[in-house]
Amino acid sequence: MLTLESATVRFGERVAVDGVDLEVADHEIVCVLGPSGSGKSSLLRLVAGLQEPDGGRVLLDGADQDGVPVHRRGLGLMFQDHQLFPHRDVGANVAFGLRMHGVGRDEQDRRVAELLDLVGLPGAERRAVAALSGGEQQRVALARALAPRPRLLMLDEPLGQLDRSLRERLVVELRALFGRLGTTVLAVTHDQGEAFALADRVVVMREGRVAQVGTPLEVWQRPASAFVARFLGFDNVVEATVDGERALTDWGEVPVPAGSRQGACDLLVRPAGVRIGGPGKGLGCVVGARTFRGSHVAVTLRPEHGPVLEAECSLRGTPDEGERIGVTFDPSECVVLPALF
Repeated sequence: MLTLESATVRFGERVAVDGVDLEVADHEIVCVLGPSGSGKSSLLRLVAGLQEPDGGRVLLDGADQDGVPVHRRGLGLMFQDHQLFPHRDVGANVAFGLRMHGVGRDEQDRRVAELLDLVGLPGAERRAVAALSGGEQQRVALARALAPRPRLLMLDEPLGQLDRSLRERLVVELRALFGRLGTTVLAVTHDQGEAFALADRVVVMREGRVAQVGTPLEVWQRPASAFVARFLGFDNVVEATVDGERALTDWGEVPVPAGSRQGACDLLVRPAGVRIGGPGKGLGCVVGARTFRGSHVAVTLRPEHGPVLEAECSLRGTPDEGERIGVTFDPSECVVLPALF
């Protein structure tokens, strides 16, 4: 469906998109992740035709899009601020793309009703946009983007203005809807939880380049670098030297899985792999802040040597702040990372 070949975008001396290669298959949902300034929105604008490339090619169904304007690419676009027309009702907003394509009034009405039902707003055609909640506006914007049956739907931080509980609910609904419609989706977000719930594959970007591509499970289980691990929220990353099934680190010796790469590397220890025991058992630590996260507690630990650690504890097994404890490491939760970035 979509192929990027050495796609490049520059703004003066700054390279926003740096020789990116990427493919998106029919009916696939791909989410592009990255911190601010990583190039993800520039990449989306490049595909949409809103940004001219400074190098490389964008192909849709094998056809080079050089010189093809936005309205002739057959794309659906949905942005963070929804960009609804406030002076038009819901039905007129959803029908906008259909009118631009010359679709007859009866077909417009049928398609609008069908889409509003799909996005959970049946019978909302005559409602005023200003009377809608943020979540309802997001649904109307989605219906409008889907109305002309785009070959590729592009989403730019589509849920960014909504509160977390609403985002978490809507992202599940979106994935189910796209699966039912067979929609091909390229989405940009900075929220890894949102991307991992929505996507078939995720693309993590850093400074205009692709740092890792894989399924959500692959990226979560095997980050490609310390940068990716930290971006995903894993802070227990330290420089190490692996020798056999042990890693020499500032925390002392940490066991690693058999078959791990040897020599200099970065080491990730997932919080679930930091095992808390009594004083004198393993690396000595002092318990710092505790953060309650629903089913578990994230505990900050200050080791006697080495950087701060984060551990994951059960609600009943959480030590008190200021308590002195010992820490050991579970090798199955330790990931040896190549020191690439």
